[in-house]
Amino acid sequence: MAEHGAHITTASVVDDQPSIFEVVAQDSLMTAVRPALQHVVKVLAESNPAHYGFFWRWFDEIFALLDLLLQQHYLSKTSASFSENFYGLKRIVMGDTHKPERLASAGLPKRQLWKSIMFLVLLPYLKVKLEKLVSSLREEDEYSIHPPSSRWKQFYRAFLAAYPFVNMAWEGWFFVQQLRYILGKSQHHSPLLRLAGVRLGRLTVQDIRALEHKAAEASLMPRPARSVGEKIKSALKKVLGGAALSLSTGLSVGVFFLQFLEWWYSSENQETIKSLTALPTPPPPVHLDYNSDSPLLPKMKTVCPLCRKTRVNDTVLATSGYVFCYRCVFNYVRSHQACPITGYPTEVQHLIKLYSPEN
Repeated sequence: MAEHGAHITTASVVDDQPSIFEVVAQDSLMTAVRPALQHVVKVLAESNPAHYGFFWRWFDEIFALLDLLLQQHYLSKTSASFSENFYGLKRIVMGDTHKPERLASAGLPKRQLWKSIMFLVLLPYLKVKLEKLVSSLREEDEYSIHPPSSRWKQFYRAFLAAYPFVNMAWEGWFFVQQLRYILGKSQHHSPLLRLAGVRLGRLTVQDIRALEHKAAEASLMPRPARSVGEKIKSALKKVLGGAALSLSTGLSVGVFFLQFLEWWYSSENQETIKSLTALPTPPPPVHLDYNSDSPLLPKMKTVCPLCRKTRVNDTVLATSGYVFCYRCVFNYVRSHQACPITGYPTEVQHLIKLYSPEN
């Protein structure tokens, strides 16, 4: 029985094929990065709209541009996206059975590179925009007093009705592909990899050595004299490469923190967090020994303890719970900053006006 389930954790189709756990983990990495950055931008925009409001309004476009730089850098240098490289994976071009396998340091061919960028960057951007459009249309349809004109009304309603089924079919397509990957019936856990003409594989020892050698060569290579145009082109390439490298380094460092936060705030972990962070219950406050026979308290409950007359404008002192006339207790607290019965420190803002049912 065990041998029938062995393919779940080991590659059954290709020796270097990663397990389902590896590919799902790298998929979830970038989906965790986006909401984290979005939350940071939202906090900045709310704290200072004049300076950071622009980043919140154009967050989708800015994130797509940064993602484009990041993915292009990694695909051309390591034959993998940022998350795939982080987990030690690479993209292998399909159909190269008669050719020696390309090293990861060679990068993807242009055709597969731009297909990969389209599915990694452009498609998620369009999906986010479509979801926002559907959300705004539904809100307008439910709450607006100006429904769409009759000319577009039929298409408008049909689009909103069909979208959930289209989205379900899209997610189902991915689920079926992952199920086939688990069962060893496919080399792709995602249909987008198949459309891009690549599959995922693990980095080999030769790949790692080639990547290290390429990085060392780039730092030691002498630079011949170049024309002004070549210098500008090289400087622009360096700026873009530096931005991509800085972004990737920051994400590499922050990804552990993001995954820790994801674990920390997961619903399954909430009970553990509560048990770890729960403080001991503080003891009840020590009340002064004032019983019902105390001369400070009147015998009748409708009498103010300060003026000894029937209370007017009943006001409770939240610090102790005793009720007084508003004028009496206000003047006393303002002068002594304490409860007249218990002596507890208090302030004027702790006075709470009471209203009888008749009022």
